[in-house]
Amino acid sequence: QVQLVESGGGLVQAGGSLRLSCAPSARTFNRYRMGWFRQRPGQEREFVASIRWSGGDTAYADSVRGRFTISRDIAKNTLFLQMNSLKPEDTAVYYCAANSVYSGAYENMASYDYWGQGTQVTVAS
Repeated sequence: QVQLVESGGGLVQAGGSLRLSCAPSARTFNRYRMGWFRQRPGQEREFVASIRWSGGDTAYADSVRGRFTISRDIAKNTLFLQMNSLKPEDTAVYYCAANSVYSGAYENMASYDYWGQGTQVTVAS
Protein backbone atom coordinates (compact mmCIF):
# COMPACT_ATOMS: atom_id res chain seq x y z
CA GLN A 1 0.00 0.00 0.00
CA VAL A 2 1.45 3.33 -1.06
CA GLN A 3 1.75 5.92 1.65
CA LEU A 4 1.94 9.66 1.20
CA VAL A 5 4.41 11.57 3.34
CA GLU A 6 3.95 15.28 3.98
CA SER A 7 6.60 17.70 5.22
CA GLY A 8 7.12 21.43 5.58
CA GLY A 9 4.63 22.37 8.26
CA GLY A 10 5.52 24.57 11.19
CA LEU A 11 4.91 27.81 13.02
CA VAL A 12 4.86 31.09 11.10
CA GLN A 13 3.76 34.65 11.77
CA ALA A 14 0.71 36.05 10.03
CA GLY A 15 1.67 37.31 6.60
CA GLY A 16 4.46 34.77 6.29
CA SER A 17 4.92 31.83 3.95
CA LEU A 18 5.40 28.08 4.11
CA ARG A 19 5.81 25.41 1.48
CA LEU A 20 4.43 21.96 2.05
CA SER A 21 5.70 18.90 0.21
CA CYS A 22 4.19 15.47 -0.32
CA ALA A 23 5.85 12.40 -1.78
CA PRO A 24 4.66 8.80 -2.14
CA SER A 25 6.54 5.99 -0.40
CA ALA A 26 6.76 4.06 -3.69
CA ARG A 27 8.82 5.38 -6.58
CA THR A 28 6.31 4.14 -9.13
CA PHE A 29 2.88 5.38 -8.27
CA ASN A 30 0.34 6.02 -10.95
CA ARG A 31 -1.92 8.89 -9.99
CA TYR A 32 -4.62 10.81 -11.75
CA ARG A 33 -5.07 13.69 -9.35
CA MET A 34 -3.54 14.91 -6.10
CA GLY A 35 -4.82 17.41 -3.63
CA TRP A 36 -4.44 19.16 -0.33
CA PHE A 37 -7.07 19.20 2.37
CA ARG A 38 -6.95 20.73 5.83
CA GLN A 39 -8.68 20.27 9.14
CA ARG A 40 -8.94 23.34 11.31
CA PRO A 41 -9.46 22.97 15.07
CA GLY A 42 -12.99 21.84 15.82
CA GLN A 43 -13.95 21.66 12.15
CA GLU A 44 -14.31 19.00 9.50
CA ARG A 45 -11.64 18.35 6.91
CA GLU A 46 -12.02 20.66 3.92
CA PHE A 47 -10.71 20.96 0.40
CA VAL A 48 -7.82 23.36 -0.22
CA ALA A 49 -6.39 22.71 -3.68
CA SER A 50 -6.04 20.03 -6.32
CA ILE A 51 -3.97 19.33 -9.42
CA ARG A 52 -4.36 16.81 -12.21
CA TRP A 53 -1.01 15.06 -12.25
CA SER A 54 -0.45 14.73 -16.00
CA GLY A 55 -2.19 17.84 -17.30
CA GLY A 56 -1.36 20.19 -14.45
CA ASP A 57 -4.76 21.87 -14.32
CA THR A 58 -5.48 23.20 -10.85
CA ALA A 59 -8.39 24.11 -8.61
CA TYR A 60 -8.59 26.04 -5.35
CA ALA A 61 -10.96 26.72 -2.52
CA ASP A 62 -12.18 30.31 -2.50
CA SER A 63 -10.57 30.88 0.90
CA VAL A 64 -7.05 30.28 -0.45
CA ARG A 65 -7.26 31.32 -4.09
CA GLY A 66 -4.64 33.97 -4.86
CA ARG A 67 -2.58 33.11 -1.77
CA PHE A 68 -1.83 29.40 -2.18
CA THR A 69 -0.31 27.67 -5.19
CA ILE A 70 -0.39 23.93 -5.82
CA SER A 71 2.25 22.45 -8.09
CA ARG A 72 4.06 19.24 -8.81
CA ASP A 73 7.52 18.17 -9.87
CA ILE A 74 7.01 15.09 -11.99
CA ALA A 75 10.73 14.25 -12.11
CA LYS A 76 10.95 14.42 -8.32
CA ASN A 77 7.60 12.70 -7.88
CA THR A 78 6.59 15.40 -5.41
CA LEU A 79 3.55 17.57 -4.79
CA PHE A 80 3.86 21.07 -3.32
CA LEU A 81 1.65 23.66 -1.72
CA GLN A 82 3.15 27.14 -1.57
CA MET A 83 1.27 29.15 1.03
CA ASN A 84 1.75 32.92 1.08
CA SER A 85 0.09 35.71 3.06
CA LEU A 86 -0.84 33.24 5.74
CA LYS A 87 -3.60 34.12 8.17
CA PRO A 88 -4.34 32.76 11.65
CA GLU A 89 -7.43 31.07 10.19
CA ASP A 90 -5.13 28.98 7.99
CA THR A 91 -4.01 27.16 11.14
CA ALA A 92 -4.80 23.50 10.55
CA VAL A 93 -3.45 20.05 9.94
CA TYR A 94 -2.80 19.80 6.21
CA TYR A 95 -3.26 16.48 4.44
CA CYS A 96 -2.02 15.31 1.08
CA ALA A 97 -4.33 13.06 -0.95
CA ALA A 98 -4.21 11.17 -4.24
CA ASN A 99 -6.25 8.95 -6.51
CA SER A 100 -5.12 6.69 -9.32
CA VAL A 101 -8.14 7.14 -11.58
CA TYR A 102 -10.87 9.74 -11.93
CA SER A 103 -13.14 9.14 -8.97
CA GLY A 104 -15.44 12.11 -8.85
CA ALA A 105 -15.33 15.74 -7.87
CA TYR A 106 -11.86 16.96 -6.92
CA GLU A 107 -13.14 18.78 -3.84
CA ASN A 108 -14.74 15.65 -2.45
CA MET A 109 -12.71 13.67 0.07
CA ALA A 110 -14.32 10.45 -1.12
CA SER A 111 -12.68 10.93 -4.54
CA TYR A 112 -9.25 10.17 -3.09
CA ASP A 113 -7.88 6.74 -2.23
CA TYR A 114 -4.59 7.63 -0.59
CA TRP A 115 -3.91 9.98 2.30
CA GLY A 116 -0.94 11.23 4.23
CA GLN A 117 -0.72 11.47 8.01
CA GLY A 118 -0.91 15.26 7.98
CA THR A 119 1.42 18.10 8.86
CA GLN A 120 0.61 20.88 11.33
CA VAL A 121 0.60 24.48 10.17
CA THR A 122 0.23 27.13 12.86
CA VAL A 123 -0.09 30.81 11.99
CA ALA A 124 0.45 33.17 14.89
CA SER A 125 -1.25 36.57 14.93
